[in-house]
Amino acid sequence: MSRDELKQLVRTVPDFPSSGIQFRDITTLLADSEGLAASVDLLAELAADLAVDKVAGIEARGFIYGTALALRLGTGFIPIRKAGKLPVECLEEDYALEYGEARVELDPSIVAQGERVLVVDDLLATGGTALAAARLLRRAGCEVTTALFVIDLPELGGGKALSEAGIEARALIHFAGH
Repeated sequence: MSRDELKQLVRTVPDFPSSGIQFRDITTLLADSEGLAASVDLLAELAADLAVDKVAGIEARGFIYGTALALRLGTGFIPIRKAGKLPVECLEEDYALEYGEARVELDPSIVAQGERVLVVDDLLATGGTALAAARLLRRAGCEVTTALFVIDLPELGGGKALSEAGIEARALIHFAGH
């Protein structure tokens, strides 16, 4: 399945969560068995030249792709969780959203100093969530140089923000606009 065919499987919901936004809903891609398999295969191809020890996925849809990719690459998986989900002492990182702030957390006992970690999520918009995940991992002693996404919305500047933090952003498909 081509990247263009994958793009056709992503549902666009106009005016969600607010007027003027074209929400890119990946659940329709996830529900398509061929599309899901192809998207995981293509992500693995994007990661083929990388030397990574673990894959980190951002809650929630990043867990789906991150776990599948970790299995393909023969690595462990690191869940980057939303605030309040971990039952142990954790590292926390706040970040800005268009409508407020959010926090992600990491159990630092599941990573080792110097591990090379690949960050994975479903969508790159402004880059705030991916940057927060990378900062968490770096604070825990990991090396983060690349992040993979199924969808990139380049006009929102996430790729540029990641690049400025020393992280290369790679994506399967791109959508213009918001």
